[in-house]
Amino acid sequence: MSVRQTGTRTIGDLFRDLADDGVSLFREEVKLARVELSAAAHAIGMGTGLVATGAVLALLGALATLVGVALLIGDQWLPADRYWVAALILLVITAAVAVVFAKRGMALVSPRQLAPDQTATTLKEDKEWLKQRLTSGGTSN
Repeated sequence: MSVRQTGTRTIGDLFRDLADDGVSLFREEVKLARVELSAAAHAIGMGTGLVATGAVLALLGALATLVGVALLIGDQWLPADRYWVAALILLVITAAVAVVFAKRGMALVSPRQLAPDQTATTLKEDKEWLKQRLTSGGTSN
């Protein structure tokens, strides 16, 4: 940095300092963004792991409940302790529920449902408006 004999800096020095400080600021912002994204990725990873663990435990609990219900039905309501019939009854019921959920889920993720209808409509309207403006001679030089 050059300083004149009067103690003032030149315009070139000020611009050079400004550019250096701008680059330094940009680098620090990039570092901050990396740290924030790293923390967010870590939190997402931990959250995903916890959700997966909870889902596995819930599945195991649901299976234990179904086994308990099958044992209850086979022991209390069916003659001669026919547990396999109780398990078959529960299989049919859970399969029916699974089919209903699968059909509803597939309907929600079908390409027809995922298409951005409103955006497509407004883009068509914008296209027509622009075409009308260009062909109406309403543009000025």
